[in-house]
Amino acid sequence: MLCAAAAALGACGQKGNEIATSSEFREGSDLFIEHCSGCHTFSVAGTEGSANNVGTREYKDGPNFDQRAETADDVLYAIQNGGFSSGPMPQQIVTGEDAQKIADFIAKYSGQKAERPPNPQGSNPPQTPSNAEEPEE
Repeated sequence: MLCAAAAALGACGQKGNEIATSSEFREGSDLFIEHCSGCHTFSVAGTEGSANNVGTREYKDGPNFDQRAETADDVLYAIQNGGFSSGPMPQQIVTGEDAQKIADFIAKYSGQKAERPPNPQGSNPPQTPSNAEEPEE
């Protein structure tokens, strides 16, 4: 009975892993689901751990990797040090090869659904030294 309850709770917030079983990133995605899904959203792994609404955000909500691209080195740093901002992420939640597999998986697929913010100056590109008008003297 206890095992059934634990399995049911472990599946919360999960839609399904989209990474092919033959992919070199599959083990990293499985490890991500096992260790990271409760706090991080990442649609390729089928997880929904981040807040979608700032008003309902909880302290444990981690970054949404659909919207945030990461490098493997940054992910390893966060795993080893408990994130970047002394939040609730435990240090060394995974170690060694498992940490590297998760880092490689996140680096490969993160940020793919990120939208570029709108140009605050409208549809015209921002002025740069190469396209800015010369000041009149």
